[in-house]
Amino acid sequence: MAPISMTVPDDAEEVVRTAEYNVNRLWIAWRNRFSDKTSKEVLAMVAYQFAKLYYETLRQGEEQQSLLENFEAELDRLLEIE
Repeated sequence: MAPISMTVPDDAEEVVRTAEYNVNRLWIAWRNRFSDKTSKEVLAMVAYQFAKLYYETLRQGEEQQSLLENFEAELDRLLEIE
């Protein structure tokens, strides 16, 4: 695969490099593991895996936010009583 050129803001460079490293690492591992698949199929599998992880993390963040909001509301309620 040919490298993809892109411009990245300085403050995002570390995140982009980490993402690139992990995508490449998984693609290489799965390319070897699923030798019957084309490069495009493996890339699609990798994209799906990272999308799945993204949405799982997003859901967990939303659940944590809800938990914190409920905790704060309960704490406010308890402090108003005293």
